[in-house]
Amino acid sequence: MRAAARHGVSGWVANLSDGSVKACFEGESDDVEAMVEWCRRGPEPARVDELSEQKGEYSGEFTGFEVRGGDE
Repeated sequence: MRAAARHGVSGWVANLSDGSVKACFEGESDDVEAMVEWCRRGPEPARVDELSEQKGEYSGEFTGFEVRGGDE
């Protein structure tokens, strides 16, 4: 959540039961790209083995950023 606030993006993130993380970001293109780049490293002490990315159209659906529970 702190990284999303720093980069000015809205959306959500969830830790999945298999140990992976799923997220959805919305915002200005440069801000979203900065957040994706941050995700490539992850926070300490996380280990990022792989990152896959899907781009979509801006929906304006999100007004803030939230941590969701469990599998989405």
